[in-house]
Amino acid sequence: MTDEQPVLQDRLAALKAATTARIFLPTAGSAVATRASLAFQLAHANARDAVEDRLDAEALADKLRARGLEAPLVESAATSRRAYLMRPDLGRRLAEPARARLLPLAGDDDLVFVVADGLSARAVEAHALALLDAALPLFRAKAWKIGPVVVVSQGRVAIGDEIGALLGAKLVVVLIGERPGLSSPDSLGAYLTFAPRIGCVDAERNCLSNIRREGMGYAEAAARLFYLATEALRRKASGVALKDEFGDTDSAPLLDGHDG
Repeated sequence: MTDEQPVLQDRLAALKAATTARIFLPTAGSAVATRASLAFQLAHANARDAVEDRLDAEALADKLRARGLEAPLVESAATSRRAYLMRPDLGRRLAEPARARLLPLAGDDDLVFVVADGLSARAVEAHALALLDAALPLFRAKAWKIGPVVVVSQGRVAIGDEIGALLGAKLVVVLIGERPGLSSPDSLGAYLTFAPRIGCVDAERNCLSNIRREGMGYAEAAARLFYLATEALRRKASGVALKDEFGDTDSAPLLDGHDG
């Protein structure tokens, strides 16, 4: 080895700096070193807490209304966090009173947003408003008809199908807290479905994942979402029938602006 070649520890440090994944952990004898072990336990506890956290739906709806948006609050058929975790099917359907509450809002909107707590309420509280702030101007600039932003407690991705169908929307976008990882307890997902209806399968959705400051930034996520929604309307399809070719087209100007 010459003096110009980096030693092994320097090369490992460069790799570790490029990812939050737990790689090349220090050891003490045959065991993981105490500091790394404690960091793992803390990350695991944060992930568990993220799953159990409850979304302050009222506060979120108030912030949406302050932006001039209609923001009805509804609940899924899961009546408790335990029921939500043990019965995923209940989180995919609206409670009966919620259906009655949404029906009067039905129209012929191009797009309806749904914000659901999912498996990480803290992801929704940290990123949903910022993503909407970045995305809505793109749609408004093209005169899209945007419906209400429906806030759902104990909701899973597929609840957007029922909401979109009830409201008569051409497209539905569900912003939802993703299953926490050990280094990402606050990751937001955005799921786009054309012609939403009860019974849609996952292959009919396009997903933007890991929306957060350390992952996909708000400006990029908003631009990709606008591109996919535009193409979904044009092709009358989403999911596996709609390939994400953002960046392969002239969509780059959409990324102009702050990416917080």
